[in-house]
Amino acid sequence: MPVLPQSALRPSYPIRTERLSLRPLAVADVDALLAYRSRPDVCRYVPFEPMTREAVHERLATHWAATALTDAGQGLTLGIEIAETGHLIGDVMLFWQSREHAGGEIGYLLHPDFTGHGYATEAACAMLHLGFDHLGLHRIIARVDERNEASAKVARRLGMRQEARLVDNEFFKGEWSTELDFAMLADEWPGYRTA
Repeated sequence: MPVLPQSALRPSYPIRTERLSLRPLAVADVDALLAYRSRPDVCRYVPFEPMTREAVHERLATHWAATALTDAGQGLTLGIEIAETGHLIGDVMLFWQSREHAGGEIGYLLHPDFTGHGYATEAACAMLHLGFDHLGLHRIIARVDERNEASAKVARRLGMRQEARLVDNEFFKGEWSTELDFAMLADEWPGYRTA
């Protein structure tokens, strides 16, 4: 019989990694969020258009307001800060897909000025830790547009296995896109905890 996830995930904040602090987003973060979420190049391969100030405020009041996961169908989005400076450089997400199947999904978004330093990998690794070690998920996935090579590299550095290449599976922002699906199982996670 499979082990079902815990009844909830209620992290203590901030969540600290070697170089980062992960914490809930706040109204004071609007300008920092706009600095990257309003950029067409950042939004090219993600399922939203460049955001306005109003859209960021709406998300802060709804989707990004969660500080815990209490049931499947919920997501937890945390700001990624450089611990040394307190500068918000991106955000990372853990979505609880299914209680029955103990499944989750991670996602990550970084300001382009801070890519190439391993910050996305470090933050996403912390979310895998929450999903596997604290929530008790069995399987966590990452879905990436094939053209987004940097995001696919993060999934591979985390030790996630590419399980599928879905050719032209979605008409996305005016064109067909090919999706790469990555996954990791709970029993594979211990070998990658220090990614």
